[in-house]
Amino acid sequence: MTDPLSEPVADVAGASGYDAHPPRVGFFTDTTVCIGCKACEVACKEWNLVPDDGFDLLGMSYDNTGMLGANSWRHVAFIEQPARTGAESGQEFRWLMASDVCKHCTRAGCLDVCPTGALFRTEFGTVVVQPDICNGCGYCVSACPYGVIERRDGDGRAWKCTLCYDRLRGGLEPACAKACPTDSIQFGALDELRVRARQRVEALHEQGVAEARLYGESPDDGVGGQGSIFLLLDEPEVYGLPPDPVVPTRDLPRMWRYAALAGVAMLGAIVAAFQEGRRR
Repeated sequence: MTDPLSEPVADVAGASGYDAHPPRVGFFTDTTVCIGCKACEVACKEWNLVPDDGFDLLGMSYDNTGMLGANSWRHVAFIEQPARTGAESGQEFRWLMASDVCKHCTRAGCLDVCPTGALFRTEFGTVVVQPDICNGCGYCVSACPYGVIERRDGDGRAWKCTLCYDRLRGGLEPACAKACPTDSIQFGALDELRVRARQRVEALHEQGVAEARLYGESPDDGVGGQGSIFLLLDEPEVYGLPPDPVVPTRDLPRMWRYAALAGVAMLGAIVAAFQEGRRR
């Protein structure tokens, strides 16, 4: 199924064929108040029946999941780094914690390349995998610029966050946001979350937290804007996020146009050569 969102649009559900639909929803993750409790990971696994992934500490402090994948639809990263105000506070290091999740992109590469229609755009503007239709081809895995989606070992099918589509249809918020004790994970209409995120950054700057910045907020980025916005205290790479994500399929419409023109030109050349041969 090809995603029709080849250009930035305000109404992703409408562009995908939904005449009447609710506002586009998403997440705003404020990492400054994340305490690393992993309640979001647990709630996600419990509600969605996601298998455990071994609970291996991986040699990475308290991070037992390591990255997003087929069995980790939420991943809480623990980053230990020297404190920038260590001389004043007496602390030698600080923790950066962040709960990562699928970005539910405006231009979703996974959706573009799916040959079976297993991936689809919902009326909420999110992107969901239908496991009963997935054939395990894996095209979506390489099409995601964030490394979110993955095929499950022993299963072969692709899995990722659904933004709790079943809960949304029942008027409930996603399980991870419901479980977050500090409101680090906030759920709501995406336009409202963007405003809230910008206001939060402005407030932090006024408090002297100059390094506070937003990630995934702009519709002018390489995926046309994310459905998951993050407030970070360092460069995206520190959190394991690509600094300039680009959906690899964004140029597909132009490439198909060029291919069609080339095909027509080639056909014309063949016909001309055939006619010239007949004249001789």
